[in-house]
Amino acid sequence: MNSFEFLYPWVLFLIPLSIICFIKCRAKESAIIFPHLHLLKKSSGKKRFLLDFLKFSSFFLLIVSIAMPVRVDKSKIIKNYGIDIALAIDASGSMKERGFDEEHLDKSKFDLVKILVKDFISKRVNDNISLVVFGSYAYVASPLTFNKEALKKIIDYLNIGIAGQKTALIEGALEAIKLLKKGEAKSKILILLTDGVDTASEVPLEILLKMAKKYNIKIYAIGIGSKEDINIPLLKKIAKESKGEFFFAKDFKDLKKVYEKINKLEKSKIRGEKFVKKEHLFIYTLFLSIMFLLFYIYFYGRRGV
Repeated sequence: MNSFEFLYPWVLFLIPLSIICFIKCRAKESAIIFPHLHLLKKSSGKKRFLLDFLKFSSFFLLIVSIAMPVRVDKSKIIKNYGIDIALAIDASGSMKERGFDEEHLDKSKFDLVKILVKDFISKRVNDNISLVVFGSYAYVASPLTFNKEALKKIIDYLNIGIAGQKTALIEGALEAIKLLKKGEAKSKILILLTDGVDTASEVPLEILLKMAKKYNIKIYAIGIGSKEDINIPLLKKIAKESKGEFFFAKDFKDLKKVYEKINKLEKSKIRGEKFVKKEHLFIYTLFLSIMFLLFYIYFYGRRGV
């Protein structure tokens, strides 16, 4: 937003004083006896007006220059402080089961999860996001990236069993933490999603919890499908120890609400900072003042010509 102002506005009070002085304090010149004074006034009136105009304009612009006129550009810069997010998704054989959504019985749990994950990614405008899929082993699909469109395209190419048929849940979470520890954001979260129990991890749970605490990573653990098929105590412990939260979603609608809640819980910080740019304009008024003064001197010297 542009505005105009003076750095020293109090100097402008000299203008009314100079007007008063200009009227009351005229210089006295030598008197000449002239029998037809009205003819002299008529011939010199225009020249006197021009001289007065040039003299006062020069003085007026000089005062304006001393007051330091500036054009101010006040802009507001919005700085976004995003979150580093890792998505760890179960891609084991059990994710091929259908019936997770009554309206899309032909789609597997994995297909429906991909839809919600892509929607979640689109909403995280200011964040860096990484992606890990796990089955028998953990597979890094994408490191931390700000390119949301590229990340969503990667998700489209993911298939069930891409990392094996079993479930290495702890190793999948640990791989995601390794990606997050490289991030520069102060706030880091891991969203861990599974529909089963850990059947393939070789790394102890304590290692995962120590890593999460060391790098201050909050874990949101999500179990989907049937409670009988999920190790709920394990997921609750992972969430609690990392100061995160556990969620259970029996179907597509519940899972959609879970992602919406996480999206609300983890808001990116936005801060506005004012940026002020000043352009000094006194050089223009000073230039005009000098030009008016030079014209005044020129015409004043030609009075007797």
